[in-house]
Amino acid sequence: MQLEALRDLVVKVLDDMKAQDIKVLDVRGKTSITDIMVIASGTSDRHVKSLAETVAFQAKEAGEAPLGIEGANEGEWALVDINGVVVHVMQAKVRDFYQLERLWELDAPSGDEQIAES
Repeated sequence: MQLEALRDLVVKVLDDMKAQDIKVLDVRGKTSITDIMVIASGTSDRHVKSLAETVAFQAKEAGEAPLGIEGANEGEWALVDINGVVVHVMQAKVRDFYQLERLWELDAPSGDEQIAES
């Protein structure tokens, strides 16, 4: 399955299951871990678990078996690793604390940072 098709499948599953604030980050060139990160919020531990498990199941049905699922039992933050796409599903308080979008969207130092000249 092509990377873009897999990304679209993940987003559709999350959207169909009422995930909140779905973000897609292209991290190619920023990390060798994955090419695409999808970040979404669930409303409860059960919702987070259900979202992660359904994404994994639908990916497998489409021919892309997940490489792993972490954290689904706890339900605060679940990660699904699907060959080239990593899906983070978190409760809002956890997502707000870690702010993964800000971490991965950093491209260059902001204009506020001055480089001292000798």
